Amino acid sequence: MTSKVERADEQFEVKRYTVQYPVSAYTFPNEVRIHQVWFDEEYMHVELTDGRLLAVPLWWIPTLYNASPDERDKFEINQSRTMIIWDPSKCAINDELRIADYLGTAPELTREIERARIEAGLTVEEMLIGLREQRERYYAENYSDSEQVS
Repeated sequence: MTSKVERADEQFEVKRYTVQYPVSAYTFPNEVRIHQVWFDEEYMHVELTDGRLLAVPLWWIPTLYNASPDERDKFEINQSRTMIIWDPSKCAINDELRIADYLGTAPELTREIERARIEAGLTVEEMLIGLREQRERYYAENYSDSEQVS
């Protein structure tokens, strides 16, 4: 069976907008530093030095969830202001929390990916296409239909 398909030449109007601010005018945090920490009944609140506020549910951290409010308040912020530490010699909690672990991506990883992209001479789009192709190859090699168990 054959079918005839006609191609329609469509015209698109491209709208161009002026960019109000250059990218250099925006602030992108490049490091994570703790300014202050406080607790309520459900969350650990962390204010970062760049102005961000982070609320971490206590149930994510069993040592804090199961501790009394008085014990939670016996923390220290490390010298580099990247960790919250409970010293077991000073309280009933023995834990260390790296604040970067509670953010979407580690800033170090983001910088490393960007450095590798620039070093390879790739645009962001080219890098994403390459990653998608790699993922497809990985799935084809590791999850192909011939290997699936019925």
